[in-house]
Amino acid sequence: MLAVFFSVFVLTVSIAWGKVQPLIAFVLVSMLAALLLGMPLEAIPKAIEKGIGDLLGSLTVIICVGAVFGKLIADSGAAQRIAGFLISLFGQRRMPLALMITGFVAGIPLYYNVGFVLLVPLVFSLVYQTGRPAVALAIPLVCGLSIAHGFLPPHPSPTALAGQFGADIGRTLLLGIVVGIPTLLIAGPLFAMSLKNIKGVSSALFKAELKPEAELPGAFNSFATALLPVWLLGGFTVLILHPSDSAAVNRVVAFFANPLIIMLVALGAAVVTLGLARGRSLSSIMGGAGDALRDVAPILLVIAGAGALKQVLVETGVSAELGRSLASLPVPPLVLGWLIALVLRVCLGSATVAGLTAAGIVAPLVNGTGLDPSLMVLAVGAGSLMCSHVNDSGFWMFKEYMGLSLRDTFRSWTLMETLVGLFGLLFVMLLSIFV
Repeated sequence: MLAVFFSVFVLTVSIAWGKVQPLIAFVLVSMLAALLLGMPLEAIPKAIEKGIGDLLGSLTVIICVGAVFGKLIADSGAAQRIAGFLISLFGQRRMPLALMITGFVAGIPLYYNVGFVLLVPLVFSLVYQTGRPAVALAIPLVCGLSIAHGFLPPHPSPTALAGQFGADIGRTLLLGIVVGIPTLLIAGPLFAMSLKNIKGVSSALFKAELKPEAELPGAFNSFATALLPVWLLGGFTVLILHPSDSAAVNRVVAFFANPLIIMLVALGAAVVTLGLARGRSLSSIMGGAGDALRDVAPILLVIAGAGALKQVLVETGVSAELGRSLASLPVPPLVLGWLIALVLRVCLGSATVAGLTAAGIVAPLVNGTGLDPSLMVLAVGAGSLMCSHVNDSGFWMFKEYMGLSLRDTFRSWTLMETLVGLFGLLFVMLLSIFV
């Protein structure tokens, strides 16, 4: 256990202080852990390669197709249409609620950074029209984006965590929505009511151009296409839970319930409904695919590195030993997973790195205690969102876009992320009573 904790400490210092690229840091620390745990020298490279291959093998296509899908949703104007429709539907008095739903709905297909850059200009346009404080309007929006990023597949972190814990992705998505909605209400519009006195000075540099109304797809098309992965994952999960009497039907359902197939179907539908049906050529529709894959490449490298460390812990037997030791602690397993992810998040900044590293440590608890693996995905995800501060890129994006002081960024962004983590865990624990 001392060897594992020392290895995690070295990983933390190398990434947070030494600024070592996460994949390189993971591989080097995996080698260090293997040596400290007595793994034969000739077995170390094979373990690292196996860990990387096993974890990426089931995730790479899902995450890459998801990135291209999200980019298409953004470039087509569907996300902008969703935001505009919800704002007009709820009216000015309920604008924070409209922005909360916008962040949550658009955040399902969009990666956090893409959704942030795309949707924050909408906040500024509302600020100029209404004179309302930018921070109080932005918090519900970014809270929705953050919860989707941390809790809901097909986002990379919860998808990778589901792979680590052996959780069903469709079930994780459904439970993540159940946990995410009340968490979002509290950490989003309710918390934003306390931020009305915070004034920011937004830079003109961040005033992105919005598409003209005539160039946007329809509201039904935008909602239906953006949420298609959710409909499909949820629907096929229900069908799997209630199988047919026909074995042939069950085989077809199992095929289409695979997240890889679902993401490919969703991408194909988006190409048609948001592109070809609106007169765009296939080459122009897929023009952003290269940018999307470049954006997601660093995330894949982090996931690969986490797989290497996990495999070393498994092959040396220390993973099972850690599971037995942690299981004996007077702390519920869900709280333990959340707590380890929290500590790593504070040290490392990256929610993805924190979550995947924590998963490698607590994964044996899932098998050893009979715990629902989807709940552990959500608990670790909640811990990985806690206490965002100066070592997190999201902290600086919010600060600079909103034109805030460090103090006001801690008061708004950091506290919002902390509320997401705290209430996320609370609702996961309540849900564990019933599932």
